Order: sequence, then structure tokens, then C-alpha cells
Amino acid sequence: MQLTVYFFLGCSIFLASGYNSFSKSMETIGKKQYQVQHGSCSYTFLLPETDNCRSSTSYVSNAVQRDAPLDYDDSVQRLQLLENIMENNTQWLMKVLNQTTRLELQLLEHSLSTNKLERQISDQTNEITKLQEKNSFLEKRVLEMEDKHTLQLKSIKDEKDQLQVLVARQNSIIEELEKQLVTATVNNSVLQKQQHDLMETVHNLLTMISTPNSAKNNFIAKEEQISFKDCAEAFKSGLTTSGIYTLTVPNTAQEKKAYCDMETGGGGWTVIQRREDGSVDFHRTWKEYKMGFGDPAGEYWLGNEFVSQLTNQKRYVLKIHLKDWEGNEAYSLYDHFSLASEELKYRIYLKGLTGTAGKISSISQPGNDFSTKDADNDKCICKCSQMLTGGWWFDACGPSNLNGMYYPLRQNNNKFNGIKWYYWKGSGYSLKATTMMIRPADF
Repeated sequence: MQLTVYFFLGCSIFLASGYNSFSKSMETIGKKQYQVQHGSCSYTFLLPETDNCRSSTSYVSNAVQRDAPLDYDDSVQRLQLLENIMENNTQWLMKVLNQTTRLELQLLEHSLSTNKLERQISDQTNEITKLQEKNSFLEKRVLEMEDKHTLQLKSIKDEKDQLQVLVARQNSIIEELEKQLVTATVNNSVLQKQQHDLMETVHNLLTMISTPNSAKNNFIAKEEQISFKDCAEAFKSGLTTSGIYTLTVPNTAQEKKAYCDMETGGGGWTVIQRREDGSVDFHRTWKEYKMGFGDPAGEYWLGNEFVSQLTNQKRYVLKIHLKDWEGNEAYSLYDHFSLASEELKYRIYLKGLTGTAGKISSISQPGNDFSTKDADNDKCICKCSQMLTGGWWFDACGPSNLNGMYYPLRQNNNKFNGIKWYYWKGSGYSLKATTMMIRPADF
């Protein structure tokens, strides 16, 4: 800031504080200017010309002369008054200078503070600009991600719809296959019955051909009129030929066909299970294992209910005969065998093991409950019957399963769901043939 102060010295002395009033004074009076620079301020002093001073002096002198008797003391007083005025004006001028200096410092400080604030505002503006740019970038990324997720969700929904259509089609196919399976099962049952009747007829004819007439008559009479409690009773009655016999279910009038082995170990054996060629599916339900299934002339299961009723009347022994694919045979003989009732899950009880199929029983002891694909009674969370197939007295999937999947030669190794007897052939060997048969311990 530039501040100019004018002083008039000489005949008349005064201070001009404004530019306009001073300009008018300069127009009316001719003065000589003296300018002094002090910091950022300049000071201009106006002094009267010599001639003017002289004329003024002359005027004073003449005035004195005219006004005589004015004395000298009066002039001195006037001069003294002018000096005082001059001194007051000088002091006032010094105050103005000091005040001006303070104003300049305040203005400078204000200017610095303003510059600092401007810099801070500029920095904050830059930060805001950066944040706005970053926010715009993030908004753009969010929009891109939303678009991407929308596309992914649409793709997943389309796949879900396709899978639902596929599942619906597969369900339709499964239902159709189930219907065909039911039809095939019915047809198979009819064929099995026809085969059984034919086999029984052939067996009777062969028996009649190879038997004397009196024996034939005796056999026919007994076969037509008599049913036996078990095969041991039939053997003791004089029927010593192995074949299919009619047995009476204990405590009922129901009859059941069973194969009687009248040759092995003195005869009288009631066969309760036989596997030999894989012709019968042993992956059956609880009810089927309860009532029995298959063909007594071939592969079959006699029925848990019948065996339970029979073995709870008196003490029976169990013999398990095994064959492998290399022509070897072995057996396990238990001198005490029985099955509990259905309420107790047909739990098996065995004692007194002897034989050549292992010194340790491959049927886990103490007795285990019977399990099928629709009745899980084992001690494993994995459902052994579904994993290993067939119905059996599984422990935690245990060391044996004679009702497992039937595998032919060269496909029978490393088959853990096959026909297994661990303590003879190991856990992965599937056997060729098995027979389970019982007879009274006092036979």
C-alpha cells in the first residue's frame, strides 16, 4: 500500500490528508515539492517560493509599519505560537507515521495469513478433488461388479433351471424303469416258480426211476402226506436222498420248501443259504429276508423267521461250507447256533468254533443284529448293507458277508462288497460258492 502525506512549510503550514483537496490547493498556489521515501510510504513537503516569502515578509513589515505601535513582543509571541503549532503538527505526524507502520504490519500479517489460508484451501480443494476422483472410480467398480454378479446370478439361475428339467426327466425315466423292473420281477418270479416245479418233477421222476417199487410207493406216500419239522426229522424217517422237502413252520400250519443235504457229515442238514452262480439277487429288503427268497434247488435264503422259530425250540449247530475259485474248500462249524426274534432284529448267537476256514470267527462276536438295505441295524454310521450290499449280521461292516455281490472268476479280487470270509481268504476276495446249513445238536 502506498500512502502519500503532504506538508506545507513556510508562511502558512497545514496537513493535507486527501488527494482531491490537495490537488485543488496545488492548482491555486504555486509551491515547490520535496518528496521523502520512508519504507513503503512516501512523504511530500511543499515549500513556498522565495518571492512569495519575500512578499509575505514585506507584507508583514508593511503591516507592522502601518500598525505601529505594534511592538516586537507581539511578533515574538506569534512566532512562538507558530512554532508550537509546528511542533504539534510534527508530533501528530509522528503518530500518523507510527499508526501507518502498525497498519502496514497488520496488513502484511493479514496478507501472510490470507496466503496461508489460500494454500490450505487449495490443498483441501486438491484433496477433495482426489477423493471425488477416487469415489468416482469406486462407484464405477461397484457398478461393474454389480453387472458381473447380475450376469453370474442369471447364469446360475439358467443352470438351475436346466438341472431341474434334467432331474424331472431323470425322475420320469426312473419311474419308467421301476415299472419295468416290477414287471420283470413278476415275470422272473413266475419263471422261477415254473423252474422250481419242473426241477421238482424231474427230481421225483429220477428218484422213482432209481428207487425200488416199494420204496417208490413209500416215498410218494410220505412226500404227499407228510411234512417235516426239519431235514433231520425227514432223514430219521428214512428219506436219505438229498433234495427239496416240505417243512412245517413251527407253531403254525404253514409249509415251506427247503433243500435237505442228506449226505454231508452224516446228513440231516437243513440248508438255510446257498450261493453258487449269482443267479439270484441277494440285495433284498427286510421283509424278503424275513420270509425267504430264491429257489431251494439253486440259490436261495430260507428265511429268518423260520430259522428263528426253529432254533429257539432246541439247540442247533451251524455249518458253513466255502469254495474258492482255485478249487479249494473249507468250513466253519459252530456247535451252538440260534437267531433271536424279529423284535430283537434276528440277532445271531454262536459258540464253539471249529473247522478249516479260520481259527477266528469271521462272524463278529458277541452277536450282532441283522441289517438289510432298508433296515440299518449295524454299528457303523456308513450303513454297511447299502455299502457292501446284501443282508447280514454286520458289526462295523465286519470281516464277513456271504450275501454280498457275486463276482465271477478273474473279477473276484479287490471286491470289498463281494462274498467275503476274511479269516480264510481275506477282505477283498469274493468266493465262488457258499452253503449255510443247520441240524439239531443231538442228531
